[in-house]
Amino acid sequence: MADSEPAEGADGADAIPAKKGKLKLIIALVGFVAILGGGGGWFFFMRGHGEEAHAEAPPPKPPSFVEVPDMMVNLVGAPGERVQYLRVKIVLEVKEEKQVEAIKPNLPRVTDLFQTYLRELRPSDINGSAGLFRLKEELTKRVNNAVAPQVVSAVLFKEIVVQ
Repeated sequence: MADSEPAEGADGADAIPAKKGKLKLIIALVGFVAILGGGGGWFFFMRGHGEEAHAEAPPPKPPSFVEVPDMMVNLVGAPGERVQYLRVKIVLEVKEEKQVEAIKPNLPRVTDLFQTYLRELRPSDINGSAGLFRLKEELTKRVNNAVAPQVVSAVLFKEIVVQ
């Protein structure tokens, strides 16, 4: 009985490493196939998706611009302070060229709205980038009210000088 036990132990010891080696090989093979399949699927999915997006997207049209006459207004100051002036050159950005011709007849109204608003500003209202951003947003809102149903995308400053 003692002779048979070591023989079984020797055979059992050989069987365990053989099973572990096959198990590791199977796990490695399954992992490799999964990585290869996932990478290949991602490549084909993204390649086909990218071609559809490029084929359907038309090239964007460049915006058009409308020049507003240059304006110079005096700013509101405290009594006794020296008078300060604001000079601005503004351009209106629109999406299509046909909007330019529709907006041009309304330029006197736009200029009037801009000047009446700019005359109420104080020098501190336009200090810094935050002040200019607020000014740009307010002028965009006013010009869109004046040229409705046309839409102006943005008011762009070509020049701003406070003297």
